[in-house]
Amino acid sequence: MLTIPRDLYDKIVAHARKDHPDEACGVLAGPAGGDRPERFIPMENAERSPTFYRFDSQEQFRVWRDMDDRDEEPIVIYHSHTATEAYPSRTDISYASEPNAHYVLVSTRDEGTTEFRSYRIQDGEVTEEQVSISPQRTLD
Repeated sequence: MLTIPRDLYDKIVAHARKDHPDEACGVLAGPAGGDRPERFIPMENAERSPTFYRFDSQEQFRVWRDMDDRDEEPIVIYHSHTATEAYPSRTDISYASEPNAHYVLVSTRDEGTTEFRSYRIQDGEVTEEQVSISPQRTLD
């Protein structure tokens, strides 16, 4: 199960809505070896596409190095789908390279509804997990 503070949930949804009609993407970092997201890191979709996302390689290198310097790791890797349900595509599955991360998808296809779902993706296997939104605020 993914437990995420309300403010980080809200930031992911706001980023997804702001970047619509393009897919939004980013990371929630947290203490290495833990499972607690604490820091919101929105990233640029290098593809600027409504159907595909890719982290800019230089930005990703800087973000991952910064997390390493802070003794953090990516707890959540998120992106949005603009016209489809919040379920990983074949491409999403093939790009999932962090076996301990929660992969969050937000669908922005319906302006009035937020579809926010989380998955574990390991060795090409997708497992949906429950999401619990806690009232706790982060220090981010």
